[in-house]
Amino acid sequence: MIIDMHTHVYPEKIAKRAVEKLSKAADIPAQSNGMKSGLQESMKRAGVDYSLLLPVATSVKQVDKMNQEAVAANECAGETGLLSFGSIHPDTPDYKEVLSWLADHDVRGIKLHPDYQGTFFDDIRMERIVDKATELGLYTVVHGGIDIGLPDPIHCTPARTVKVLQDTGTDKLIVAHMGGWTLWDEVEELLIGRNVYLDTSFSIDCLEGVQGLLNKERFTRMVRDHGADRILFGTDSPWCDQKQSKEWILHTDLTGEEKEKILGENARKLLGFSCKMER
Repeated sequence: MIIDMHTHVYPEKIAKRAVEKLSKAADIPAQSNGMKSGLQESMKRAGVDYSLLLPVATSVKQVDKMNQEAVAANECAGETGLLSFGSIHPDTPDYKEVLSWLADHDVRGIKLHPDYQGTFFDDIRMERIVDKATELGLYTVVHGGIDIGLPDPIHCTPARTVKVLQDTGTDKLIVAHMGGWTLWDEVEELLIGRNVYLDTSFSIDCLEGVQGLLNKERFTRMVRDHGADRILFGTDSPWCDQKQSKEWILHTDLTGEEKEKILGENARKLLGFSCKMER
């Protein structure tokens, strides 16, 4: 089973405009139309069984609607192949209640994006969310490193991630983009080997014209040093092609067992199949 743990879709009414805006800001082409239909077509081409949607709340008022949509997505995941984490904004006043509601509705985690939410990851508002989420058994996915469309300042560096790990003691943190996009030296020095998950989204050099991505040699070394048990396949679709990303990993020097863990087995265990995933 292949599970993509890092994807995005946009509402149909604004998808075309949103994809064009983000493509222009990052100077990269989208690999699908940015809607659920485009993601499902991509999954079919790539042989991906499930994709996890990671909604990002850029304001407090978006949180409730996004979380209701996450619950609805999980309820029909067996038919659609689309799962979803919830979302929360660092300024959410009733964050404990929101997180408890997600846990009660079998949503397995949340997404934080410090750059889009304008808050450093080791800010107390972020740390208290991570802490409460962990207490409830929820995973937290956080954007790590530079955001190609919002390069300055970097709100989640490996050093800030280490501080969050130390301050909260969480064992349920997933740092996207292999721990910190293009900050590979810091990732290897500070994060590799710690009790934290890393996802492969928008990190591997299967994208033409994008500099600073990981080559197969360095990626393999990082996986081996960190442990394949804590690496999750992710693409950042629509910004990376699912088929190309999967094939790239399959053509590394990792063992068959390591590839199987990364491409789906780790995600199966993490998600717990509590979101009606059986198809």
